[in-house]
Amino acid sequence: MSNSDFGLIGLAVMGQNLVLNVESRGFQVSVFNRTSAVTAAFVAAHPGKNLVATTTLEDFVHSLATPRKIMLMVKAGAPVDALIEALIPLLAPDDIIIDGGNSHYTDTERRDQWLGALGLRFIGTGVSGGEEGARKGPSIMPGGPASTWQVMQPIFEAIAAKVDGEPCVYHIGPGGAGHFVKMIHNGIEYGDMQLICEAYNIFKAAGFSAAELAAVFTAWNLGELESYLIQITAAIFKQTDPQSGAPIVEKILDTAGQKGTGQWTIMSAVDNAVVISTINAAVEARILSSMKDQRAAASSQLEGPTPAIATAKATLIQQVHAALYASKIISYAQGLDLITTVSAAKGWNLDLAKIAGIWRGGCIIRARFLKHITAAYRANPALANLMLDPFFKDVLNRNQQNWREVVALAMHNGIPVPAFSASLAYYDSYRSSVLPANLLQAQRDFFGAHTYERTDQPRGAMFHTAWPQVIG
Repeated sequence: MSNSDFGLIGLAVMGQNLVLNVESRGFQVSVFNRTSAVTAAFVAAHPGKNLVATTTLEDFVHSLATPRKIMLMVKAGAPVDALIEALIPLLAPDDIIIDGGNSHYTDTERRDQWLGALGLRFIGTGVSGGEEGARKGPSIMPGGPASTWQVMQPIFEAIAAKVDGEPCVYHIGPGGAGHFVKMIHNGIEYGDMQLICEAYNIFKAAGFSAAELAAVFTAWNLGELESYLIQITAAIFKQTDPQSGAPIVEKILDTAGQKGTGQWTIMSAVDNAVVISTINAAVEARILSSMKDQRAAASSQLEGPTPAIATAKATLIQQVHAALYASKIISYAQGLDLITTVSAAKGWNLDLAKIAGIWRGGCIIRARFLKHITAAYRANPALANLMLDPFFKDVLNRNQQNWREVVALAMHNGIPVPAFSASLAYYDSYRSSVLPANLLQAQRDFFGAHTYERTDQPRGAMFHTAWPQVIG
């Protein structure tokens, strides 16, 4: 038997599906899992496939053609480092290790330098699309040296999702750029999911049944809001619980989990002084959801209105559609702004049009309006903010009044809409030529002599007032 074209370590569901995807494109694939029984069962379950099962790392490495191409699909953090440590003595110069998990991009930069110094090559690669995407075609975000990308390009382009004949993969940039962009993708995903949940919460308070919700989201998926997340939301509302016959969504406990990429996105935004309030609200909403016992106790002690939404259902559907569409634009605008800022700081020169382009297929946030985001950055690579693109500016201007109506309705009825309201506040702050920060600067100068600029003097000139002493 000839040596394999590709190797993968870590045969959880994502890893298994990626292996089957690669093999289906005409490549021979070697596989290894820490538990040999998992490897054996996987290969046995797919007879006739061009797969090579190995039981030791030594056998795995020796089964691969050079330069070896080894993809790791293991838990981020220490397990990745431990596996790399075990592989290093078995590898030869120019062999390639690909980290396909959700590693923090700073870890990827460290590993890139570590392995580069040993003559080995490393690619931190974001892979989005879940189990289905891994099998049928994910969106792939590789970072690292361009020369290494060229070696991996035939395999990655073969297995990636295709939109308009174009593979949803391209070389994002050097070092940790691939994992950074995947991190931001996940942050946007957090925002997108929370916004959909807030739309659901308003509809639920207005008395919509699961069947009505399924119909609403099915219709939405035929229009401007067409996306994978809207599509699966419609499917969720159609699913019944086999035990009770009730809609399954009503039987699921309202406590959400997270794996860290949303929090990493927030930390990066803070470090780089970028506002991502929609994504921040989404992460905080998940944290609050996990406080189930505290919320249950507080519900009998803290007062608020009983929701009584009198708006006609057809009108409410129209208004919530507007609020969801506008808020989704804000979530993407904030994420792309963070990419722009970090790209400039690191000299990555990331191409937002190409990034939006590879998000059009395969990934969790794939959506119809990504084609408009792609077009916006192709037309103006230096676009200061997505909201200022003519297409999106028109959408926001047309929908802003209904957006306000929805946020006001929710507030009046005591329905929490942290992501809707944060998105609207961002929009209103960004469009305001004057904000109350003049008072804030006066306060800072008062207690700390931090100085301030004046409206009647050139920018950059700093002033200080001799404020009166306050005793108290």
